[in-house]
Amino acid sequence: MDYTAWSHDSLVERVAQLETELKSKNRGSTPTPAPRKKSWKKPRHDRAFDPAKYHTRLIALKLAYLGKNYNGFEHHIDTPLSTIEEELWKALNRARLIFPKDTDPLNPGEVNWDGLEYSKCGRTDKGVSAFGQVIGIRVRSNRPLAQKKKSEASGQEGIELVEGQREQGHADAFKAYPGENGVEIRAPPLGRSPRGPHVLDSEPLNIHDPALAEALNFDHIADEIPYCYLLNRLLPPDIRILAWCPAPPTDFSARFSCRERRYKYFFTNPAFPPIPHNLEFANSGKGSGKIKDGWLDIGAMQEAAKLFEGTHDFRNFCKVDASKQISNFERMIYHADISSESAASNKTLGFLNDKNFIPEGFDGEAAPQIYTFNLHGSAFLWHQVRHIVAILFLVGQGLEPPSIVSELLDIAKTPGRPTYEMATDTPLVLWDCIFPRQDDPTRQDALQWIYVGDGVGNAEAKYAAMGLVDVLWEVWREKKIDEVLAGSLLDIVQRQGGEITDLTLSKKPNRSQKVFHGADRPRLQGTYQPVMKKHFMESVDFINDRYAMRKGFENAEDLKRQGYRTRNKAAVEEAENEFVEGVE
Repeated sequence: MDYTAWSHDSLVERVAQLETELKSKNRGSTPTPAPRKKSWKKPRHDRAFDPAKYHTRLIALKLAYLGKNYNGFEHHIDTPLSTIEEELWKALNRARLIFPKDTDPLNPGEVNWDGLEYSKCGRTDKGVSAFGQVIGIRVRSNRPLAQKKKSEASGQEGIELVEGQREQGHADAFKAYPGENGVEIRAPPLGRSPRGPHVLDSEPLNIHDPALAEALNFDHIADEIPYCYLLNRLLPPDIRILAWCPAPPTDFSARFSCRERRYKYFFTNPAFPPIPHNLEFANSGKGSGKIKDGWLDIGAMQEAAKLFEGTHDFRNFCKVDASKQISNFERMIYHADISSESAASNKTLGFLNDKNFIPEGFDGEAAPQIYTFNLHGSAFLWHQVRHIVAILFLVGQGLEPPSIVSELLDIAKTPGRPTYEMATDTPLVLWDCIFPRQDDPTRQDALQWIYVGDGVGNAEAKYAAMGLVDVLWEVWREKKIDEVLAGSLLDIVQRQGGEITDLTLSKKPNRSQKVFHGADRPRLQGTYQPVMKKHFMESVDFINDRYAMRKGFENAEDLKRQGYRTRNKAAVEEAENEFVEGVE
């Protein structure tokens, strides 16, 4: 067809017509499928996993995590962030190490520890980290079960009994839990609990004793599943399994067997950037009888910290949860002090050591210096550590005297807590959990831990590619480079422009008092109001009575008397033994 005489509009219309006809033909035709390539791989099928084919054993795991990206340790439904327990649950299930019971088929990812003898030492709050968290859990074992064999006399198939199991029939002999007289390796009890009949132990237990392997026909360490290595391959990089205990005590509970918990709270000195002397004004520190703005008086903080040691009533250093009806707030503090973490000092911000920024007469190490508040105690109340740290920061800024600690510990003088703000969560770390024997006054950890890399041929789990050190180096380096870049930028900005001594203010600024609570920046709070002049909360007795009356009882005593302990036994046990920093 000759299109030379066609107009532009006619050509466009013709092209559209042809495209429509082509699309219509394509819809009516069936394309020839490409020939399938022959695969020599066998199709993969998920094999059914039968828990009855495996032994299980109770072990303890020591783990560490950086809590900034998590909604705390304990799992809660509908939290905006994942929790540490949720990540552990997913890894344990993916590795087929646990056999959870009564899991909702419509929600297979729901965390349910029933039947796993699960226990946890601490339930840290959102943002709080832990470097020595401990859990106890029953997991799958490599230890072989009894084997079927034919009887030579009768030719009938029977059960070869092993490890002292008494003959109870086919179903009982292949149970995942040890039989009534079966053997499971455990250490001697920490307390006075009686030993169970299923425990093989000695005084004291030597977990590397060859006699144990001979007795079980199985080396319960060398032949066992590499629990730490396996879980670390499945967990996020900021959650790491550090060690496992193959033989927990017979009376072991990660929660109730722990006799000492150690916390560290990290902070810098100065706590926030100071300003040059010539730009200071009355309420910023200079000439007001207070320490220079931004700097902390470590000596005063140390003096105040020592006042926490011993047994005290800490109701003014915690949050009160009326639903738990706690009436005993006495807790033992073994150790409280402030220490310098000189190895972690940041030398990047060199300008902080300039004479225009440091306090007069300062002769300390190069700034900023890293410090930690170290607290060791038998048990802790809800947010107790963060309330203690908040008061120490007020003392360090010269806003409160060290004696404020004694005033708040005096319940007769201060029956209700003043409404001061607790410290930020992120710098807090559950540093370690200690499990001593009940009669050991030195409180030495009695659990026999096997750390990642220990044992013959296990070094790659710690130092090889994707080993424990390799993964943690990657986490550290990312954050270290961020620190160096931010510090270098801050140094550059400080050096730019005119000389510090030539800078002037346009007028006397009307600024609020800066108050540091452990966060990345201080808060402006107007004229500072001393703690003992703040609004006081109601007494604990009043709070508990008010809660009981809302539930239809006369008071808290009536609530307990009418069966609160029976109907809420688990909640009461938790309340009476509360120790966790940050439990909601």
